[in-house]
Amino acid sequence: MPELPEVEVSRRGLSPFIVGKTVITAVSRTSRLRHDIPPDLDAMLAGRCLRAIERRGKYLLFDFGTGHLLLHLGMSGSLRLVPPGTPPAKHDHFDLCFGDTIMRYRDPRRFGVIDWIAANPQSHPLLAPLGIEPLADGFHGDWLHAATRRRHAPIKPVLMDSHLIVGIGNIYASESLYLAGISPLRAAARIGHERCERLADAIRKTLLASIAAGGSSVRDYVHSDGGAGCFQLQCAVYDRDGEACPGCGTPIRSTRQAGRSTYWCPHCQT
Repeated sequence: MPELPEVEVSRRGLSPFIVGKTVITAVSRTSRLRHDIPPDLDAMLAGRCLRAIERRGKYLLFDFGTGHLLLHLGMSGSLRLVPPGTPPAKHDHFDLCFGDTIMRYRDPRRFGVIDWIAANPQSHPLLAPLGIEPLADGFHGDWLHAATRRRHAPIKPVLMDSHLIVGIGNIYASESLYLAGISPLRAAARIGHERCERLADAIRKTLLASIAAGGSSVRDYVHSDGGAGCFQLQCAVYDRDGEACPGCGTPIRSTRQAGRSTYWCPHCQT
């Protein structure tokens, strides 16, 4: 699933080419993804100027002044810019046409979201429950330490709880914990203040490194120009079960936590 870095890379890749332009038309080739797509979306978007593209967690918000187009990439979605007249492929479900370019949404597994928000976007049912942004100024060791004192579950699934922190997916949780030297099996409430400082810093560094690398392309995700992200090639532990730890040479271990694969070095992470 595209996580915070992939969505941020998409936002940055799209903005220079479509912000400030007027929508000619919107084309929906399906009536439903994860939820129903508003049937009158074309009428609501045609003739509107796109003012900005914002991100909240793993959601993109296209600001049209009097409302926002809400978009989530789901499990397998991607956004690309294609020339006008480019025929849609099988899984191309939505186009936002700007005259000289088309923003095309592709989603083979159809688990994304496209919606229109006329009111305050932060009150939308999908956005209101979301936790803190890990790249925001308010996210730091003090906050993380205070937020985890009553959480006795292992730290890795806690980091992936979007009601607490948004956008830290499986790859980034594993890599952040490795960088901080913390075992993914350790109870969140048992991580002291100094280690929370290290972990908060590691999360920020890991996410920024992934954004700089164009995100991670492990299945369907591609950039707006069709290129792939390469952060997965830099991973120290993720998907490296049995390989030597880059720090100490100990074989990387793996297990399942909350239905997801977890990777860690038993020597470097305690």
